[in-house]
Amino acid sequence: MLDLISNKTHDETRQGESFAPFGLDPNDYKKKFYIESYGCQMNFADSEVVASILNKEGFGATRNVEEADLIFINTCSIREKAEQTVRKRLTEFKKLKAQNPSTLVGVLGCMAERLKAKFLEEEKLVDIVVGPDAYRSLPGLVEEAESGQKSVNVLLSREETYADISPVRLNTNGVTAFVSIMRGCNNMCSFCVVPFTRGRERSRDAESIINECKDLFDKGYREVTLLGQNVDSYYYNSESDGSGNAVTFAQLLERVAQISPLLRVRFSTSHPKDITSDVLHTMAAYENICKCIHLPVQSGSTRVLQLMNRTYTREWYMAKVDEIRAIIPDCAITSDMITGFCTETEEEHRETLSIMDYTRYDFSYMFFYSERPGTLAQRRYKDDIPLDVKKRRLQEVIEKQNELSLTSYRKDLGKVFKVLIDGDSKRSADDWVGRTSQNKVVIFPKSQHGEKKGDYVSVKINDCTQATLFGAMV
Repeated sequence: MLDLISNKTHDETRQGESFAPFGLDPNDYKKKFYIESYGCQMNFADSEVVASILNKEGFGATRNVEEADLIFINTCSIREKAEQTVRKRLTEFKKLKAQNPSTLVGVLGCMAERLKAKFLEEEKLVDIVVGPDAYRSLPGLVEEAESGQKSVNVLLSREETYADISPVRLNTNGVTAFVSIMRGCNNMCSFCVVPFTRGRERSRDAESIINECKDLFDKGYREVTLLGQNVDSYYYNSESDGSGNAVTFAQLLERVAQISPLLRVRFSTSHPKDITSDVLHTMAAYENICKCIHLPVQSGSTRVLQLMNRTYTREWYMAKVDEIRAIIPDCAITSDMITGFCTETEEEHRETLSIMDYTRYDFSYMFFYSERPGTLAQRRYKDDIPLDVKKRRLQEVIEKQNELSLTSYRKDLGKVFKVLIDGDSKRSADDWVGRTSQNKVVIFPKSQHGEKKGDYVSVKINDCTQATLFGAMV
């Protein structure tokens, strides 16, 4: 499962943003579209694929929903709250449509299959419903909807990777970009809807990934994040050239790193059972592969992990953490955690708190369990933990993470880090904001030496909060 919105503020993950293409003038197009994306980074990457498809059909992006001919929400089904937010937004868009009946409203992504009947027929909130493997059919669906028909395509694919579509970078800073390397998921975690909404796992052609990363670097981007529900299980076997050469994730990671030492490489997300020693040694060998691993634990209890179908034990996870620390001593480790999963006891909750202490997570995405229709957990287990208990346990996990984050950030005081400048700080145009290899946000004053967005600078840390480092260039 990819990174989601957490209870802890973290700039990297964005929810509910509308987008306009970087470097494109919406006035160049006769019609306009507006997209809001929710949930994981993959949804934001998918929105960039959709933008590319719509651009070729003569639609330009707009930030003003009121002037859009097409309004899309790219949806997330991981948490109930996300679904509530989407339904609220669709109700608001329905009012806009009443004022301008020619406007078309559509739902993209993970909610499409499960809620298509409700959105189309019962609540009459949308005109178009498109699943994550059916974006190529958008031009035809839009044409159908313009004629007054309700348009639906939620078919899943075993082949679709959109490898030949060059994404339109949306609302970008021109420095960092997401690159999708695979789609779907073969893991059947009992709490997760992804295998049902995004289908089976398939890896994208390695050469298309390398070429996209090279193109981004040539256009001035200095950081790429390789995306997949489980990047460590990436495996592409080329049969088109007759060689049958296979590419593993460690090999792909190395090839992207070799594009240029000035191109930083990140990846998300890793499943603890699949991250290999080869990946860790590759990370250690290349300075431009960022030293940060998102390694979701979900629970510190072996029994709960078995109910979650995570396929590892508490002890196995801790041994993997030990291996990471041994091979990459300066590596940051981040996590996902769920409190109040079915039948979780107080002792098992304390096991989660203790594994947090053991791993010393730099930050985490933290949730209480939200039963999702159609998942294995919904069919097999009773959601029997009272909501107030779930929330209390979540608060204890959040407080623990806040302590760990503050400890981690305080350890950086007095150290000098190589920081990639992302742009102006939101707090002041006199300051830059950037990130360390460990993905920690750094704010520091601009100098008179002409540094610019996309440059690497050395910054000495002199202060911190539990989520931000403050320093000065040296």
